[in-house]
Amino acid sequence: MLKCIARRLVLMIVVVLGVTMMTFSIMHLAPGDPAEMIAIAKYGMEDLTQEDIERIRKAEGLDAPVYVQYAKWLSHTARGDFGRSLITGEPVLEEIWYRFPATLKLALAAMMVSLFIAVPVGIISALRQYSLIDYLSMTGALIGVCMPNFWLGLLLILLFSVYLGLFPVCGYGGLRHIVLPALTLGTGMAAIVTRLTRSSMLEVLKQDYITTARAKGLSEKKIITDHALKNAFIPVITVIGLQFGHLLEGTVIVETIFAWPGVGKLLVDSIFARDFALIQGCVLIFAVIFVIVNLLVDISYVYLDPKIRYEKEH
Repeated sequence: MLKCIARRLVLMIVVVLGVTMMTFSIMHLAPGDPAEMIAIAKYGMEDLTQEDIERIRKAEGLDAPVYVQYAKWLSHTARGDFGRSLITGEPVLEEIWYRFPATLKLALAAMMVSLFIAVPVGIISALRQYSLIDYLSMTGALIGVCMPNFWLGLLLILLFSVYLGLFPVCGYGGLRHIVLPALTLGTGMAAIVTRLTRSSMLEVLKQDYITTARAKGLSEKKIITDHALKNAFIPVITVIGLQFGHLLEGTVIVETIFAWPGVGKLLVDSIFARDFALIQGCVLIFAVIFVIVNLLVDISYVYLDPKIRYEKEH
């Protein structure tokens, strides 16, 4: 087990380095002069001179080769210094942690919405295979998988905010503000988890030990709760863990639509401003969270299925 965790930690470092390197390269390949865009954000268009642009280019180290800039950023990041925002001048880490609670709150709410819908619907569909409920739930799951977040968000705003006036159009506040963003973000995950829960339950219900339990006269409720669910949930938990990482990534779109002041919207704003330090910091945080969630999901296998032995992996 410890060998597996050590191996996964090494792979995590490689993945995070690869993500940051790719992000850094893409930012510098994007059209436009970053020094000019930063200067415009700071001083505006009217009084901007070429001397101002060159001064910012030199002050921010943008005149150095890309690999030199990346090595310098990586060196500072390894020491816990994410740098300062090129636009606001505030420490990058402080800006991210200030916004992170809003993103985490939205992701957890979306996760609750997803599981509240997906798990019972998936179980009922498996127990009532080929029934009307099964067909309706699988059709709804297919629509949920295909529906883009940005389109669903706009539809929910149009229906529940503009026409019915039940929820605010956007903003950050109480329970009423989080309902539409959580529904938008959680629907896609609910569709995936519903289909997987159904297929996993169907596979487990065909096993011999389920047939034996029924032959012993156990009630259907006890068979489902004590025998089927635990084994059926092993692949489901894998997807839930991975989807939680995707939920954090999905907040980039949803937070922008609903003006939710989280890390996702911060990332979008920093991309428009070409704030390299803030972009790198946001991407790094997302990448680290994603690989950590992956690791925790892998470790949870041991407790869910004792037959798994990571030490025998090659």
